[in-house]
Amino acid sequence: MDKAFEKVWADCLEIIKDIVEWQHFKTWFEPIKPVALKEKILTIQVPSQFFYEYLEEHYVSLLAKTLKRELGKEARLEYRIMVDSGNSKNKPLTMDVPGHGFKSYSNNEMDFPLVINNPVKNPFVIPGLKKMQIDPQLNHAYTFDAFIEGDCNRVARRAGKTVAEKPGTTSFNPLVIYGGVGLGKTHLAQAIGNEVKRLHTNKVVLYVSSEKFINQFIDHSRNQAINDFIHFYQLIDVLIIDDVQFFNRAEKSQEAFFSIFNHLHQSGKQLILTSDKPPKDLEGVQERLLSRFRWGLSADLQVPDYDTKIEILEKKMKNDGLDMPREVVKYIAYNINSNVRELEGALISLLAQSSLNKREIDLELAKKVLRNFVKSSSKEITIDAIQKMVCEYFDVPYDKLLQKTRKREIVQARQITMFLSKAFTKNSLKTIGEHFGGRDHTTVIHSCQTVKDLMDTDSLYKESVLELQQKVQLAAM
Repeated sequence: MDKAFEKVWADCLEIIKDIVEWQHFKTWFEPIKPVALKEKILTIQVPSQFFYEYLEEHYVSLLAKTLKRELGKEARLEYRIMVDSGNSKNKPLTMDVPGHGFKSYSNNEMDFPLVINNPVKNPFVIPGLKKMQIDPQLNHAYTFDAFIEGDCNRVARRAGKTVAEKPGTTSFNPLVIYGGVGLGKTHLAQAIGNEVKRLHTNKVVLYVSSEKFINQFIDHSRNQAINDFIHFYQLIDVLIIDDVQFFNRAEKSQEAFFSIFNHLHQSGKQLILTSDKPPKDLEGVQERLLSRFRWGLSADLQVPDYDTKIEILEKKMKNDGLDMPREVVKYIAYNINSNVRELEGALISLLAQSSLNKREIDLELAKKVLRNFVKSSSKEITIDAIQKMVCEYFDVPYDKLLQKTRKREIVQARQITMFLSKAFTKNSLKTIGEHFGGRDHTTVIHSCQTVKDLMDTDSLYKESVLELQQKVQLAAM
């Protein structure tokens, strides 16, 4: 009996391990220690207040469902939070707080507008329920406020906002959101669903992954209940299907979805689909279904640019009540180039290590902790790399930088590039000049002096040069 709580927590971890990404599991669940089990209340010890708050915000639903599976519906969770006593000689202080639930949206109980012989079965619940209460399957944390707008996603986000305000009545039906892994497709799709529930409480919203849809279809096929399956989905007001590219391996499921799509669209109901590719590039999906995907709007999500990444990090820090040196934020934003998920994952790992080790966050810690995330660079920064950075910053074509034009914006960009090349590379003045259309070393000297003089007299110009210096410094790291 003394080890009952350890066995319960170990069993919970086995379930959680299969659901949570490995990096998140290692960061947020491995440091937890079970300490007691009394009257179906499991007490777990967490390293800090930050740890407790993060678990409550992001994983409380998972913890609750897992614990209830192990201990029954009366199961409860309590946290024992380690508190720094401020004196290394004393034992760490602790405080116990109960685990809390979280806000979620639910759909109203539904009437049945269809005249059919048998009751419609809800594929999301076990049989035997007398009334149909459909869980929207939405994550309350996925909102428009938490989705930072930038050039990479502006069209998709604004279209999603329009759909949420007037579901089924705009020309964006279906709304197809596509893009690579970790760019926010699921977040945006569920944000639309959450916003619909907030603005239109009577609307029945349902989010479902294509894989779950396919598995439900297979189960109903075995039970000869395909009509029930189709009728259920035809009752939904706003249907969100995630990752429709996986329909390519399910021909029969496509036929069912085709019937559902037609009914919902003709009835003025809203469809929202996500995919890793635009509809025209989806392989293995019936052409008649693809043609319907193209009826509405297809909006893509791209990798966020540097400024948008800064905004994403600052928003997350603000929401979590965290503070971090500006240089560290810039370091993360510059070096994480893959997707938003890895950007947030890098930030979370850094914050977790800071909390566990009770160490202030600085650039040194960031480099150490994020070495598995960021691109390593043992190479010296090159003149070519600086040229590309400056061209991108001033929106100047690269080939213009090398030509003998006297246009002010081109000359300014060229002079700043030479100035930065002299400061951040080991190249000679002659070599630098050769990278700019064969100019001689005297031109480089004149350019560097011009930049210094303008920085002393023009504050806006100085700000631009300093910002570019920071970008080059980050690249050199």
